[in-house]
Amino acid sequence: MSLIPYDPFRQLANMRRNFDRFFSDFPLDLGMENNNFGNIRVDVHETENEVIASCDIPGLEKKEDVNIDIENNMLSINGTINKTNEIKEENMYRKERYTGSFHRTVSLPSPVSNEGVKATYKNGVLEVRMPKKTNDNKKKIDVDFH
Repeated sequence: MSLIPYDPFRQLANMRRNFDRFFSDFPLDLGMENNNFGNIRVDVHETENEVIASCDIPGLEKKEDVNIDIENNMLSINGTINKTNEIKEENMYRKERYTGSFHRTVSLPSPVSNEGVKATYKNGVLEVRMPKKTNDNKKKIDVDFH
């Protein structure tokens, strides 16, 4: 008879293998960040004059389906992706495309102006271009010497 050393985590490792095997065909990612349903992926970069956010939002059908807000140096994007056609659940073999509401808020790397913001949607990508705030508020103060 061979002796097996006591390992209190052996059962947990077995359970994890069973769960991984059971859920191996389950679509966890669905193209959403951090596996959270309803989140969208956002890339934010800046140029000399503007901050640009690019978001993957496939399935938008009209501009009323998305709302964009800029407040306190934060960009908020939310909306709804509607089903284009109804398919009976009993006829569905695999369902990976996301439908429903989404929401994402990201901080911006530089202060932006609310004026002149442009948003375009093409091929499932929403691009928001925000002009940076200029430092025109600065005023040099001359000192009077007597």
